[in-house]
Amino acid sequence: MADVRPAREGVTMAAVPSVRQRPSGDTRGPGGRGPTRAQRRARDIARVRRARHLIQAGVAVFLLVVALRHHTGESGSTASMDAVCPFGGVETLVTWATTGELISRTHPSNLILGLAVLVAAVLVGNAFCGWICPFGAVQDALAWLRRRLRLPAVRVPRRADRIMRYGRFVVLGVVVYASVHTARLWFADYDPYATLFGLGWLFEFDPAAMWPALLITGLVLAASLVVDRFWCRYLCPLGAVFSLVGHLSFLRIRRVPSTCTDCRLCDRTCPVGLEPSRARPFVSADCIGCMDCVTTCPVKGALGVDGPVLAGVPRHRDLERVSRIRVGR
Repeated sequence: MADVRPAREGVTMAAVPSVRQRPSGDTRGPGGRGPTRAQRRARDIARVRRARHLIQAGVAVFLLVVALRHHTGESGSTASMDAVCPFGGVETLVTWATTGELISRTHPSNLILGLAVLVAAVLVGNAFCGWICPFGAVQDALAWLRRRLRLPAVRVPRRADRIMRYGRFVVLGVVVYASVHTARLWFADYDPYATLFGLGWLFEFDPAAMWPALLITGLVLAASLVVDRFWCRYLCPLGAVFSLVGHLSFLRIRRVPSTCTDCRLCDRTCPVGLEPSRARPFVSADCIGCMDCVTTCPVKGALGVDGPVLAGVPRHRDLERVSRIRVGR
C-alpha cells in the first residue's frame, strides 16, 4: 500500500538537500575544510609513537651489533654490553664515589655514561625509559601482542600498585650494596636487559650458570605480557634512580586543572599506569615521558610540557594558584 502520509507543513521534498556520501578515505572535516580535531589528534598520536619506536629500534640495533661484535671478534678487542649499559654506568659511578675504585669488566668511559644518564634525567626526566630503552620497547611490543591476541590484561589495584612500585628501590639498594662490596657489575648476571641484548644465551649458552638470569628474564617477559611495563613499574633499579632524580627535572608534564575536563583519556593511554588526570600540577616523577597522554588529550592546554621547573616548583603563578585550589578541595 502506498505511503499517503502528508508532508510536514512548510517542508517540501525539493527543500530537502540531497546527502552525498564522501569517498572512502576522505579525512576532511565538515564542509571539506580539512581534518577534524579528532583526526588531527589521531595523526599526532601516530606521529609521536612512530618517532619513539624508530628511536628505540635504532638503539636496539646498535646494542645487538655491539653484542654481536663482542662475541664474534677477537677476545678483548671489542666492548661488551657492560660498557654500554646505562645502569652499569650508575653502578660504576656510585662505586667509584664510595670506594675510589672502578668496577671490574668496565672502563672509565662507563663513568661518563653514568654521569650523562643522570644529567639527562635532570634535564628531561625519565625520557630515557620512554624514548630510548629497548627493553621498554620489548615490553610495549608484548602489550601490543596481547591486544592483538585479545588476551585479558591484569589490572593491579591502585593501592597494591603504589606499594609494589617500592620494589624498584629495594632492587636498587641490593644492587648498589652488592656492587660496592664486590667491585663488579653484580647485577649484570641477573639483569633482563643485559641478558636479552647481550646475546650470551646465543653464543655462550651455559644452562648451569645462566639459569637464574634466564629464569628472571622469562618471568619478567611473561609478566609484561599481562601487565603493561611490569619491569619498569615494579623492579627496574634504573627506573628507581630516575624516579628520585625526576623530582629535580627541568622539564615536567603538567596539568592545568582549570582547563582539564576530567575525561581521563590520558589515564587510559599511560603505559606505566599513572593518572595524569590527577596531577597537581605535575605528573608523577615515575612518568617515562612517552608523551602519549599529551597527544591524546583532546583539550588544548590541559596537558603539556612545562619548563624550566625548579625542584618541582611551578614556573607560572597561575599553576601555583590552581595547584593550591586543587589540593584544598
